[in-house]
Amino acid sequence: MGRTAHRMGRGWILAAAATLVAGTAAARDLTVVSWGGAYQDAQREVYFKPFMEQSKTKLAEETWDGGIGVLRAKLQGGANTWDVVQVESEELVIGCEEGLFEKADWSKYGGQDAFLKDAVHECGVGAIVYDFVLSYDGDRIKDGPKSWADFWNVQKWPGKRGLRKGPKTSLEFALMADGVTPADVYKVLGTDAGIERAFKKLDQLKPHIVWWEKGSQPPQLLVSGEVAMTMAYNGRIGAANKTDKKNLKIVWNNALYTIDTWVIMKGTPNKAQAESFIAFVSKPENQAKLPAMIPYGVTNKAATAMIDKAVLPELPTAPDNIATALYVDEPFWVENIDRLNQRFNAWVSR
Repeated sequence: MGRTAHRMGRGWILAAAATLVAGTAAARDLTVVSWGGAYQDAQREVYFKPFMEQSKTKLAEETWDGGIGVLRAKLQGGANTWDVVQVESEELVIGCEEGLFEKADWSKYGGQDAFLKDAVHECGVGAIVYDFVLSYDGDRIKDGPKSWADFWNVQKWPGKRGLRKGPKTSLEFALMADGVTPADVYKVLGTDAGIERAFKKLDQLKPHIVWWEKGSQPPQLLVSGEVAMTMAYNGRIGAANKTDKKNLKIVWNNALYTIDTWVIMKGTPNKAQAESFIAFVSKPENQAKLPAMIPYGVTNKAATAMIDKAVLPELPTAPDNIATALYVDEPFWVENIDRLNQRFNAWVSR
């Protein structure tokens, strides 16, 4: 209750700041913010350029690496220039609670029933389904790892390990490497003893870890040989194989999967254009073009039937791929992201 009340109070301040920005902002191009690299390259071809051509709207792109603090600062600073942002699940929930985003008008996007259940939220529209997976270079390792326990086994597979810099995903994979079944991961992580267990497991690997922050980094780390294996976004690995003709392997076993969401920043003077953009990128015929360029799952139910059948086995939503995957527990991270970020940052700097 205390945390929620604190957020709501901050939300009123941010909402007021956003209204002030909206009232004083000079006219500017619609600004869309995503995750850069191969993913944003695909979005540019499938979404951004066609939207500009069809709507005659000028669109400016930016990239970011995530973090609820970044979104808070944008509105607190009183000079927000972002209109549409693709966010992760806990950023969506916390940002919505704090008044950082406009409420979604689902009548403009084809209605909630047109989308996967987990893609529907009062403050945003689901963009993609994707996995955090284990990956390695098949040209360098022939008998590759099969699990997160293998990822921790630096005796059998020497070399550095790539992990995303932050507690989310790192703690889950540490527990799975320590023998916790996917079904029990968040039950264990919900206890102080479970958090200690996860950090203790990370301690074992710490001398071998290369931390990454941008989704474009894991394929580069593998190709350069800087790491022997890494956690990665499945789509970035698929894109590297397709575009750069690499032989990077994906271990789907015990992956984590989640949904990213399009949100509209509170108080934007470009709200109508932002809604038109989200409506365009949410149409099934447009979503269906994305997986052929980067293998992420789609959120509009009608889009799946339109996807090239050859691409379907590469998607996180393929039955074989999702069979042992664990859905990222959004309520857990909403409640714990701030304190575990602090804990993680202190641990990394030791």
